[in-house]
Amino acid sequence: MFDLLSYEKNPDKLTIKEIILKGTIIAIIVVIPSLSVFFLAWVLLDDLLYAAIIGGIVHFMAMGFSLKISKKFFTKERNQ
Repeated sequence: MFDLLSYEKNPDKLTIKEIILKGTIIAIIVVIPSLSVFFLAWVLLDDLLYAAIIGGIVHFMAMGFSLKISKKFFTKERNQ
C-alpha cells in the first residue's frame, strides 16, 4: 500500500504539494495561450472552425514549450 509519510521523507522524490504546484504552473503555461489565441481568432475571424484549428496549433506549441520548461526548472538534481 502507498505510504504517504515514507514518500515525503525521501529527499529524491517530489512531495505531493510540489507535484500539485508544479503541475498547476505547467497547466497554466499550456492553457492561457491556447484559450487566448482561440478566443481572439474567433472574434477576429468570426469562424469557430478556423479558431479551433489555430487554437489547437498554439496549444501543441505551448505543450512543447512547457515540456522544455519542466525539464529545466521542475526536476530535482540527484546527488551522486
